[in-house]
Amino acid sequence: QVQLVESGGGSVQAGGSLRLACAASGIRVSVNSMAWFRQSPGNQRAWVASVSHSGDTKYATSVKGRFTVSRDIARNMVYLQMNNLKPEDTALYICSSLNTNSWGRGTQVTVTS
Repeated sequence: QVQLVESGGGSVQAGGSLRLACAASGIRVSVNSMAWFRQSPGNQRAWVASVSHSGDTKYATSVKGRFTVSRDIARNMVYLQMNNLKPEDTALYICSSLNTNSWGRGTQVTVTS
């Protein structure tokens, strides 16, 4: 059974940073493409960033240069380092395993101006 559990969300002022973590069980992040999505009220879920099984990373245009996705194979974790946060980054951030179409419950990020 695949389980993805996010942590690290919170409230931060614009310009600040947060590091989100996703703990995976039932799968190995080393052989799965993992991604972060976000969803805010009234909006569809949007892809933010992903790291492939080979370690290649990709980013949405809106976060490129500010966010960094990474993984720790030994700990079976995926991270999202978010810098220079903006109020429009406010959302529920959700970890996903693309290969298995598995989703976590998300962690809330709120950025105040």
